[in-house]
Amino acid sequence: MNTIVQFMKRHYKIVLLVLALSVGLWSFIPKDKNDPEKDKLLIELLTYVIEKGHYSPAQIDDTFSKGVYKDYITALDPSKRFFLQSDIDEFSKYELQIDDQINNKQLTFFDLTYTRLIKRMKESESYYKAALENPIDYSVNEDIDTDYEKAPYSKNVSDLKERWRKQVKLSTLSSLVEKQKIQEDIQKNKNKSPEERLKEYRLKMGDKLTPELEKKFQESIAKTENDTPKTFEQLEKETRESTLKSLNENFTFISKELDRSDWFSVYVNAIASRFDPHTSYFAPDEKERFDVSMSGKLEGIGARLQKKNDFTEITELISGGPAWRGKELEAGDVVLKVAQADSDPVDVVGMRLDDVVKKIKGPKGTEVRLTVKKTDGSLKVISIIRDEVEIEETYAKSSVVEKNGVKYGIIYLPKFYIDFENKDSRDAGKDVAQEVARLKSEGVKGIIVDVRDNGGGSLKTVVDIGGLFIEQGPIVQIKSAAGKREVLYDKDAKVEWDGPLVIMTNEFSASASEILAAAMQDYKRAVILGSKQTYGKGTVQNVIDLNQFVRGNTLGDLGALKTTTQKFYRINGGSTQLEGVSSDIVMPDSYAYLKMGERDVDNAMPWDKIEAADYKLWSKAANYDLAIQNSKKRIESNPQMNLIYENAKWRQARNDENVYSLQIDKFKQEQKQLEETNKKYKSIADYTNAFRFKSLPYEEEQMKSDVTLKEKRERWHESLSKDIYIEEAIHVLDDLQSGNTKKALTTKLKKEKIIKS
Repeated sequence: MNTIVQFMKRHYKIVLLVLALSVGLWSFIPKDKNDPEKDKLLIELLTYVIEKGHYSPAQIDDTFSKGVYKDYITALDPSKRFFLQSDIDEFSKYELQIDDQINNKQLTFFDLTYTRLIKRMKESESYYKAALENPIDYSVNEDIDTDYEKAPYSKNVSDLKERWRKQVKLSTLSSLVEKQKIQEDIQKNKNKSPEERLKEYRLKMGDKLTPELEKKFQESIAKTENDTPKTFEQLEKETRESTLKSLNENFTFISKELDRSDWFSVYVNAIASRFDPHTSYFAPDEKERFDVSMSGKLEGIGARLQKKNDFTEITELISGGPAWRGKELEAGDVVLKVAQADSDPVDVVGMRLDDVVKKIKGPKGTEVRLTVKKTDGSLKVISIIRDEVEIEETYAKSSVVEKNGVKYGIIYLPKFYIDFENKDSRDAGKDVAQEVARLKSEGVKGIIVDVRDNGGGSLKTVVDIGGLFIEQGPIVQIKSAAGKREVLYDKDAKVEWDGPLVIMTNEFSASASEILAAAMQDYKRAVILGSKQTYGKGTVQNVIDLNQFVRGNTLGDLGALKTTTQKFYRINGGSTQLEGVSSDIVMPDSYAYLKMGERDVDNAMPWDKIEAADYKLWSKAANYDLAIQNSKKRIESNPQMNLIYENAKWRQARNDENVYSLQIDKFKQEQKQLEETNKKYKSIADYTNAFRFKSLPYEEEQMKSDVTLKEKRERWHESLSKDIYIEEAIHVLDDLQSGNTKKALTTKLKKEKIIKS
């Protein structure tokens, strides 16, 4: 879950002074990132910074120790397929001693668990390989319980092998049944001509069908036309081989990509997160990824990579980036060597993915040369000049839709991004303001701001965005650990958009999203439409570079700490912590009954309330209450909405079912029953609303030369056309129109109709 991050240094002057005095004596950091001395220093720094700077630091005592122990062991072995009960018995001796180990800078517990985990993982390789060595008997009447949280640890190696055998059997059985089903479908279609099958496929795909998909389908028809059905034995062997390959790749990643420092980060985070769910440690590489996610940009070639065994493969080129512009590098290319400008190339086969990424990334304007193996098997050296790469998916985007000839705008905001290092760079506040201006120029009569699944981001940007929709006034209140109350205002009297406004939220709208929704709700400036309530994260975090506290730190990067320093409150005085923001219009949600919010976390900070800020209700809220009433009536009478609600109840019941049969006929019967039930809910995914969504003119011009952008926007518009929640939001905007506005629009449309006729 992303967080609200402030870099407000004034809150840390005292902490920095104390730390400078207490830690500044260290002038050497061990160069080896796996050096225990560095780990001891890290824990000392971490706990000290948290205790001095956290909003409400927990006492490091036996209760704290028990929480760390539970979280850490669960993180190491969540499915209980590595440790034995004897290991847990040995570890449990430290359950009430972790607090003492922290205070005394001891790593005995970590060293024990880390060494044992690596040993057990190595042993487990032989367990799954043995389970997959010979044909599996699926006629045996047995089952498996996948509720790992309640499952006991294996009593001995024999029990552990049996657990692996069953887990592997479930995986292969699922694949086998799927392969049989696909083969049966192919045989059923054998009697149909390729033309008939293509026609059925076109009908099934509808608007989702692209020329590329149609070509692939035709190729699959030709490929399977003369195929002889495979025997059960052949399919069974295939599933074992594919499962073995997958597990081997997973274990290769664990052994080659993760080292002691990675597992130590797990331990450190188990300590940090016990203070509250949003306090966490960033190892150096993680801090860099966090910065990229917050700013939405990086310096490099603009390509996404993934590890496949010992090889690094290009999976995607980022639209607009230097690799994309160069048109030589392609998805599917395998990187064999990397060279910096005129330097000799370095072989990267077998190298950790993070290390390959570090070699390819670099400052803007510098050259990198990649030796790649193309998909046709040829080798090619590709020179790329690095540049600033903007990750387009991070940024706000907008679309226009019409209802009865009236235009409305939709702004989708995936996060409240900002570049902390460059105040002149783009951020969510500037971008949303620009999208509002663009929509106004298109003549829209209402705007939807969609912050569904938006986990938060920069506090500054949410204040800027809130200010676009009100004259001036408070947006959010903040309280520090010392009890000091601060009100953050929009001080600009200018209103960028004074028309109808809907904010869309769901259970995953958190932090900054909740501030925006809460402020607009308190002002009665916007109608909040979405899930029953948002995530419920009402805390502010600061990201602190730990290296600044150690004098002469030139030999090792200590990473950073994200810690909770403040709580934020609505302008009406209430906290969003735990309770979130309740929607004005509650729409059924398939995930409504699953436990995924802040209120479901055991060490979440409590809800409370402070005095309200001084603010005035929005005076132009025409039809506000009427629009909400009309929407509620539509939802109650909508059969699709009722189906979604029913599906949510069914998902809740399914979530408690964890036992699967490993006997093939029973397993098939279970799956068939699930499929029959799913057919009832299939119309939820197949739903299509009556609206057509378009990009703005400037973007349509860009798409003429940017095929990737065009494809992304088409996918987004397609998802909007299948979105029942967006549909209702458009209806609400329509209801929010004042009587005079509606009358004028109706008259205008009638005149246009007369002229056209």
